[in-house]
Amino acid sequence: MFKDQPKGLLAAALANMGERFGFYIMMAILTLFISSKFGLDVTSTGYVYSAFYASIYLLALVGGIIADRTKKYKQTILAGIVLMALGYLIIAIPTPTPVPHFAFYLGLTCFGLLVIAFGNGLFKGNLQALVGQMYDDPKYAAKRESGFQIFYMFINVGSFFAPFIAVGMRNWWLKANGFAYNAGLPELCHEYINQGGALSTERMATLQSYADKAVGAPVENLGEFVHNYLNIFNVGFQYAFMAAIVMMLISLVIFVANKKGLPDPSKRAVAKAGTPSAEEIKMDAREVRQRILALFAVFGVVIFFWFSFHQNGYSLTYFARDYVNLDIIHVDLGFTEIKGAEIFQCVNPFFVVTLTPLIMWFFGFLKKKGRTVSTPMKIAIGMGIAAAAYVFLMLFSFALPSREAYESMNAGQISEILVTPWVMVGLYFILTVAELFISPLGLAFVSKVAPPHMQGVMQGAWLAATAVGNSVLFIGGLLYMNVPIWVTWLIFVCACSLSMFVMLGMLRWLERVAK
Repeated sequence: MFKDQPKGLLAAALANMGERFGFYIMMAILTLFISSKFGLDVTSTGYVYSAFYASIYLLALVGGIIADRTKKYKQTILAGIVLMALGYLIIAIPTPTPVPHFAFYLGLTCFGLLVIAFGNGLFKGNLQALVGQMYDDPKYAAKRESGFQIFYMFINVGSFFAPFIAVGMRNWWLKANGFAYNAGLPELCHEYINQGGALSTERMATLQSYADKAVGAPVENLGEFVHNYLNIFNVGFQYAFMAAIVMMLISLVIFVANKKGLPDPSKRAVAKAGTPSAEEIKMDAREVRQRILALFAVFGVVIFFWFSFHQNGYSLTYFARDYVNLDIIHVDLGFTEIKGAEIFQCVNPFFVVTLTPLIMWFFGFLKKKGRTVSTPMKIAIGMGIAAAAYVFLMLFSFALPSREAYESMNAGQISEILVTPWVMVGLYFILTVAELFISPLGLAFVSKVAPPHMQGVMQGAWLAATAVGNSVLFIGGLLYMNVPIWVTWLIFVCACSLSMFVMLGMLRWLERVAK
């Protein structure tokens, strides 16, 4: 796989894999942690989640500007790793639940997320710019797309194991304290605390049923139970965040050990003597402008992909929690159990790792046959595949009750409408294929088209476009809570389909600029 690839690719990929491992430990559980820790509903949680996910990518633009101006790419990357570890530490320190001072503890959590986001901004785009420079050598130029696909695949090796660590840590702590995991209990516990005797008969009966199962015996004092369960449940989450810190330290060690052997993107823009590079001499202002316009056109299209794709940690996770039969995928390891909506977050990275070699072979096969597909065309195809993924989910959602109707059902009725976990596996399979047509190839497109002196900024701008898509993720939660389930997925079908047609309309222009 690494044959004929630059020597530094493996080191960069491993450093990124460690960082992504820690990051996806957190992302697998973030929305459910915020809901269960602070008693926020799906919509309110969505505002926090959207702001955080948007800031991650928006601050990547800031990180690119910092690195481009200081010309200290490697130092910026190191600072990012350290800041992310500090942010994880802030949210990992166990605190009581229900929280005694809501505003303070929610503010502390949000501050920790902001520190993580800023660290990620310093790290992510600049490491991608570093990888991009490896392929500026004519010897490796033809391997740019395959190199970014390999780089992207390694990201997802860490992402695959992360949800198991997150779920295993939380459920281990529950089991160590005499409780069994139940996805619906945290929400019901907060409803009981907030409403008490005003809780509906149906919800009270469901709470009693879930509590009895969680303890393994009839629960006589529900008030005491809900406080204990919530506290243990969320401390388990915070122990999972501690595992993310360990992975950040591993990433730090890998990067420092290989730092000298990695290229320095600052040398691309300015030669060692301080004179303009050969590329800048050849590139006039008109070409620079065309390249920037082409990049921003692609950025505008992929906004809608990320708006749809990153529902995986938000509305799709809540859908898995509420409408998927999680008992089918329950694995008891003795000291802990692997069970929870969060483990579906491992399906996407699994398919990234397994499908990347196949897709690389397919594109290589077409190239040998003289049927090369341009990167802009691949991105357009990816948008169409993303639309197909949500069409698939729509088909299984027509018969499901709305969220409002769901909340009036008892435990027995809920168990009867649950769908098979294979629905989520099929959805993530299709979405992953779309992702492989868009994300790694988009990174390669940016690396190839960006003017030489703007590599860090343009990689940051790619991530800023992702930020715009992430900033409206909360719309998924609003739809999930207020319209029929199938209508929620229809919105994403429309967004991805429209983006595909816009991309196709710009295809010839983008292909001309990329040459």
